[in-house]
Amino acid sequence: MPGPLQLRPHHFLCALGYRGVGYSDGFTANMTAIVTDGLKSRDGDATEIEVIGATDDICAPCPKRRGDLCTDQAKISALDLAHSKALGVRPGDRLTWGQAKARIRSLVQPGDLSGICTGCQWLELGYCEASLKNLHDS
Repeated sequence: MPGPLQLRPHHFLCALGYRGVGYSDGFTANMTAIVTDGLKSRDGDATEIEVIGATDDICAPCPKRRGDLCTDQAKISALDLAHSKALGVRPGDRLTWGQAKARIRSLVQPGDLSGICTGCQWLELGYCEASLKNLHDS
């Protein structure tokens, strides 16, 4: 049996807002398999997640990955720190995707992403904000 899905802190909100675009075809295919076909599937809420402090399962095929780091490591570290504080998670924590969504709903309000996700190139597309609003409305 495979182990838990490994996610760095900022990828919780990335997964929530994912809409099928990414850094490369390989990255997009991998993220689609993890998020669309996994976390957002009928049984996705039961998916066990382990929080890690380095490159994770989403990062695996990213063209910006350099071992356990990223070519934009300073920006990624800042995003992970902000998300870790906002969600109350740290490396080593384990929770299900359903628990993660409940945590996001209780701790992150629509409009908060402009502060939490400062520097993220995907923020301006509005996908994450729309998904956060949908989570609150559900």
